Amino acid sequence: MIRILLSAILFAACQSASSQKNTAEGPKPAKIVKVGAEQLDVVLPKLKNKRVALVVNHTSLVGHTHLVDTLLASGIHVVKVFGPEHGFRGNAADGQTITDSLDTKTKLPVLSLYGKTKKPTPNHLKNIDLVIFDIQDVGTRFYTYISTMHYVLEACAEQGVKVLVLDRPNPNDFIDGPFNRKPLQSFVAMHAIPAVHGLTVGELATMINEEKWLANGVRCDVEIIKVKGWQHGQPYVLPVKPSPNLSNQQAVNLYPSLCFFEGTVISIGRGTPFPFQVAGNPLLTTYSFSFVPNTIAGVAVKPPHENKTCYGLDLRTAKAERRINLKYLLELFKAYPEKEKFFTDYINLLAGNPEFKNDVLAGKTEEEIRATWQKELDVYKTLRKKYVLYPEANH
Repeated sequence: MIRILLSAILFAACQSASSQKNTAEGPKPAKIVKVGAEQLDVVLPKLKNKRVALVVNHTSLVGHTHLVDTLLASGIHVVKVFGPEHGFRGNAADGQTITDSLDTKTKLPVLSLYGKTKKPTPNHLKNIDLVIFDIQDVGTRFYTYISTMHYVLEACAEQGVKVLVLDRPNPNDFIDGPFNRKPLQSFVAMHAIPAVHGLTVGELATMINEEKWLANGVRCDVEIIKVKGWQHGQPYVLPVKPSPNLSNQQAVNLYPSLCFFEGTVISIGRGTPFPFQVAGNPLLTTYSFSFVPNTIAGVAVKPPHENKTCYGLDLRTAKAERRINLKYLLELFKAYPEKEKFFTDYINLLAGNPEFKNDVLAGKTEEEIRATWQKELDVYKTLRKKYVLYPEANH
């Protein structure tokens, strides 16, 4: 019996030594990313005995459970929910007006911030002690969730309501693109930042607040619950699609480059199974690849060139770079037969200034166009350093 016991102890010791050796010599496991909403030990005490409103959508998950359900199960007094573009459940198409409703599951009132009202009213915030913002962003100026956040911060500042931002990683975490020179000109161009801003929503909320970009320079009482286990530049695959037309990681990664096509006559695949992964137009018949956009309920309503065969680029397997790739736009502009009709008025809002459109029309190269951004990007990078909450990953 003693011999057996000694053998077992020796075997366990050898196993432990072997395990320690493998751990020391082998690759270290990646840190587990823990978003702000998953840090319930930090979040829940801040909500105790408070009347809480949530600005959330389908991306507001704690593991596999929605934040609303998690908080209700934890005994938090959730009073109401505010929904952004695409709605609380994320099932409304691009640009579709969202109306107020009653959530069938929780019986909570859901107030739309993407319709006639984009900013919470004083009545909306009456008897609210704290507002939580928890929505997954994709890192671009024209993705409207950050515009919703701006108006929430502004309304809460005016009514003396605290905002708690539950931060999440930025899947397009780089800095690039034309600068918005006329802030607040539209819901897709609200801030003096480049097209791709290189910030999390928590960092951007702090920048908006501290730079006094809210109306009349009001300041909001805002607190950020930081992400754990993530660094700037570290790849992050979204656990759920952030909006109906960013249906997979390829679409998310190509979004910064392809969104400028929204200000042209080119379809980027809305109304197909692969939006933001293709680009084409019925007149580009020299291309062999083709697709036909159709209305898809909750995803694309009357998409550009509906029921027409579009010819162009298949980017479903293209490598997405950590920068805006202009070659797609410049290639299709060069191939398009009616160049004076290539752009729509929307392009200047997306780009943030008219120079981008004019440079393309003038036939400038990608390198020449990118050079026009550099001075403003350098100034912005200096500003950004004041608000960075996470270290830079080593590449």
